[in-house]
Amino acid sequence: MLDGIRSFFNTRVEPVADAAPEDETGRIQLAACALLLELANADEEFSAEERTHIESALQRHFGLPADTVGEMIRLADEERANSIDHFQFTNLITSNYDLGQKMVFAEVMWGLVLADGKIAEHEQYLMRKIANLLDLQPGYLSQARKNAATRID
Repeated sequence: MLDGIRSFFNTRVEPVADAAPEDETGRIQLAACALLLELANADEEFSAEERTHIESALQRHFGLPADTVGEMIRLADEERANSIDHFQFTNLITSNYDLGQKMVFAEVMWGLVLADGKIAEHEQYLMRKIANLLDLQPGYLSQARKNAATRID
């Protein structure tokens, strides 16, 4: 996994000055993308609106160039398919994100859930599960949902 991420970032994303090869940034971004893909596939339908939302979020929040977003999604989908649970992704995010960053991520996740205009029961369940693993209290999750809905309307 790490070699694929390192290769992706070394060849596709501008290197950051003095960044260590083991820099966690790529792994955190991959974990966040994997969780977004898990949510997008929760209702067994990965819509064009959901893909557009993920692509936009990767560009906007991670500063990824448009031509590298597809590769990030492909790598994250492989990791998601090979994972046994969500903990490996949420643990990485929880260890590296503060409350504000987790709130922004929760808004991105709710925006994804709301992107196709319908909320499946399993999407709501998965949102609560991921929020719990990210140590986000229900009140924060509710606020993130309201913020995401406001942006969509």
